Amino acid sequence: MRTAAVAAAAALLLASCTSGEGDDQSGGPAGCDTGKGTLVIGVIAPLSGAMVAQGRGIENATRLAVDQANEDCTVNGYKLTAQVQDDGMNPKLGAQAATMLATTPNLVGVVSTLNSSVATSVAPVLDKAGILQISPANTNDQLTRGEDFRENPKRQFRTYFRTCTVDSLQGPFAANYLVENAGKKKIAVVTDGLTYGEGLANTFVEQAENKGATIVTRQRIEPGTKDFTKLVAALRPFEPDAVYIGGHYPEAAPMSAQLAANGLKIPVMGGDGIFNDTYLTAGGRDGDLATSVGAPVEDLDSAQAFAKAYEEAGYQEGFGAYGAFAYDAANAIIGALATTVGEDKWSDSKRDDLVANAGRYQGDGATGKVSFDEFGDTRNHVLTVYEQRAGAWQAVETGEYVD
Repeated sequence: MRTAAVAAAAALLLASCTSGEGDDQSGGPAGCDTGKGTLVIGVIAPLSGAMVAQGRGIENATRLAVDQANEDCTVNGYKLTAQVQDDGMNPKLGAQAATMLATTPNLVGVVSTLNSSVATSVAPVLDKAGILQISPANTNDQLTRGEDFRENPKRQFRTYFRTCTVDSLQGPFAANYLVENAGKKKIAVVTDGLTYGEGLANTFVEQAENKGATIVTRQRIEPGTKDFTKLVAALRPFEPDAVYIGGHYPEAAPMSAQLAANGLKIPVMGGDGIFNDTYLTAGGRDGDLATSVGAPVEDLDSAQAFAKAYEEAGYQEGFGAYGAFAYDAANAIIGALATTVGEDKWSDSKRDDLVANAGRYQGDGATGKVSFDEFGDTRNHVLTVYEQRAGAWQAVETGEYVD
C-alpha cells in the first residue's frame, strides 16, 4: 500500500525505538507456566501520519491476539509480548524498524506492514534474518510472486506471507462492478504514483477495457495533495462518467468533494486504500465506491466474535479495514510458534521450522479460513464492493473475482 515522505516520522520512530513506547509491559498470564521466559511478536505499522488510524487497528488487533494466547497458555512455558514500531508510511523508516526488531532477543515473528511500498524495504531485512513476517494489508502481487507474476511467478521472500488477497484480483473485481453493475463506460483513472496505487490501477484498467469501458485519461497526483484544481481541469474535457483512483483516502476524499464542487458530480471508486470511515467525513460523497478484502464483519460469525472481543478490550481506535487480518496474521504466527516450540525451548535455530510451520498453518480466523499457498499468499480470495450511502459504507456485492 501507500508510502509518503513524512519528515517528522523519523523523530517519532527514534523516540519509540529509544523509549520502548508501545511495548507490552504487563505481567505474566495468571495460571500459565511461563518459566521458559518471554517471546516477542513484532509489529511494524504507521503510527504517525495520514494512515495512523489503520496502523493503530493493526497494532491493537495484534495485541488482542497476544493477550488471548497468553490467557489460553497457547505457547507452552512462555509468555508472549508485542513490540511495536512506527514506519511512518516511509520505506526507509520501515527498514530501520525491521532492522531494530531483527536484533531483538527472542523475536519470533512480525505482523507487518500496512503499505506495500514499505514492505519492499521491510521484507528483505526480515527475510535475510530468517524472521517470519505476515502482512495483514499488503496487496501488491509482486511482493510474493515477482515482477512477472502472471507469466512466471517466483517466490520473492521465503519468510513473507499475507492474510489479505491481492490487487490482481481486487482491481478486476472493481472493474466488473463499475462497468457491468454501475454501467460506467468512460472512466478516468487517477493514481498517486506509489507501489499500491499503480499496481491496483493497472489491474483495474486491464479488466475495465476487457469489459468494454474506455479509459478516457490517466492522471497522476502527488501523495499529500489537497488542492485538486489542476486535476479537475485535466479531467473535465474528457467528460468521464466515473473516476477510479489508485491511492488512499487522505487524497481520494477531498478529490471527490472538489470534483463535485466543480461540476463533475460523478462517482469516485477506489480499492481498500480508501475504505475507511475517515473517507466518509473528509469529502466522500454518497454514490462513491470502494472495494476491500474479505467479507463484511456482519456476514461472518468469526468476525463478529473478533469485533466483540476487540470492543471489550477497550481500545480507543476502531480496528479498521485490516484489524481482522492483523488478528489472523498474529494468530498464524502464534499457532505456528506453538507447533514449533512444543515441549522444547525456543531458540533462533528454530526460525526455519517456524517459517515452514507457518506455510502449513490452517486455522479458523476472523476473516474466515486462514491458510497460505506456495507463494505465501492467502487462499482466501473473498472481496467486497461498498457504496457510500447516507454517509456510511454499505456492502453491495461480496464474492470472489471470476474472469
